Amino acid sequence: MSTEGATESRNTAAPDDAAHLLVHCLRAEGAGHLTPLQIDTVHADAPSLTQIARAVEVLTTARRPVVLAGHGAARARASDALVRFAERLNVPVATTFHGKGVFPDDHPNALGAVGFMRHDYGNFGFDTADVVICVGYEIQEFDPAKINPDGDKRIVHVHRFPSEVDAHYPVAVGIEGDLSQALDSLASALPEGFTYDSGSSVKIRTLLDDELAYGRDNDAFPLVPQRVVADVRTALDRHDIVLADTGAGKMWMSRLYPTYEPDTCLVSNGLSTMGFALPGAIAAKLARPDRRVLAMMGDGSFLMNSQELETAVRERVPLVVLVLVDEEYGLITWKMELELGRHSHTRFTNPDLVAYAESFGAHGYLVESADQLLPVLRRALEDQGVSVIACPVDYSENLRLTDRLGSLSGPF
Repeated sequence: MSTEGATESRNTAAPDDAAHLLVHCLRAEGAGHLTPLQIDTVHADAPSLTQIARAVEVLTTARRPVVLAGHGAARARASDALVRFAERLNVPVATTFHGKGVFPDDHPNALGAVGFMRHDYGNFGFDTADVVICVGYEIQEFDPAKINPDGDKRIVHVHRFPSEVDAHYPVAVGIEGDLSQALDSLASALPEGFTYDSGSSVKIRTLLDDELAYGRDNDAFPLVPQRVVADVRTALDRHDIVLADTGAGKMWMSRLYPTYEPDTCLVSNGLSTMGFALPGAIAAKLARPDRRVLAMMGDGSFLMNSQELETAVRERVPLVVLVLVDEEYGLITWKMELELGRHSHTRFTNPDLVAYAESFGAHGYLVESADQLLPVLRRALEDQGVSVIACPVDYSENLRLTDRLGSLSGPF
C-alpha cells in the first residue's frame, strides 16, 4: 500500500473510532443516569429594613388602604402571608383576574377580582382608598387607571422586582424581595394593635353573592351565564381547576366565580389568547393529576383549538370541556354594542358538537334544560375519559350587567 493510500485509510476510519471512543466514555461515566444541571437563581429574599420603615410611615398615616394582589403573589406562594397580613391590619384585599384564589373569596376581607371592562363591585373598594398595597401585581394584569384614575393614591409596591413607571401607578415605596417575608416584616413593624376598618368588603361580597343566587335560581333556557357560573362552582371542589377561555364567559367567571386557592381559576389576560383553555387543561391535568380539570370555552374559542381533543384522547388525559354555545363571538358583540351601539359580522354556525366530540373518541353531551347542566357536569367530571358538554347560553345578560353597573353609585 502506498503512503497516500494509508493516509486515506486512516482518515476514513477516524470518525468511526472517535464515535466508539465517545460511546465508551459515556457508558463508563453512567450516561444513562445523567440528570439536568440545577440552575440556582439568586434572589435578594430579605426585604430592605429601610424600605419597610418607609412603608410603615405611609401606612400609619393612611385612613383607608386596600390590597391588590396579582399573580406574582401566587407564583411566590404568598397566600398564607397575605391572609396573615390582611387579618393583622383588617385591610380589604382584591385580586386581579390572574391573581384569583391567592386570597380566598370566602374570607371576610375579600373584595373579589378587579379587571372587568366596566366599573365593577370590587372597584368601589378602591374609590375611597388613599393607599393601595400592591402585592405581586404587574401593570399588564390590569390597567391601574381604573383604580387610580387621578393618580392621587399612594402605592406601596411589594414584589420581586421594581415596578414599571405609570402615571396612574405612582409608587411611594417599593419593597423588593420575598413576598411572604416582606408582608410579615411590614406587619410586625407596625404599632401593636394598629388596624383599619374594612367595612366596604361586606357590601361588595353581598352584591356578588346576590348575583350568584340569581343564577342558581334561574331556570331560563338557554342558560343565563350566572347559572353556568353557579353550577360550575357547585360541581367543582375547592382545589379543582377551571380554565376560563377568552370571551364573554371569561368575564362572567373572572368577576363572579368564587375562588379559594391559587391557580384554580386560570384565565388568559394580557394578550387574551382565544383557544388556550383546552391545551391548557391538558397541561393542568398533567401537572396536577390529583385534581379534576374543566376547560370552559365559548364555541368560537373551542373551534379555534378543538383538534386538541385528539391529543387528550390519545394521551388518555381525563378532562371536561364545557362549551358555551351562542353561535357568536359574544365578547366582541358586547364591546361593539357598548362602544358603537351596534354590532356586525360576529355570528357563525357550529357543527353538531356532540357528534364532533364523539368523532375524536370523546364523550359528548348536550344540555337541553337549565336543570341538566349540574348533573351532566358531575357525571362528566367523575368519568376517566375526555368529555365535551355543549351548553346553550343566553348572553342578553351582558348588556343588562353593564347597564346595571353603570347606574351603580358609591361609596360603599
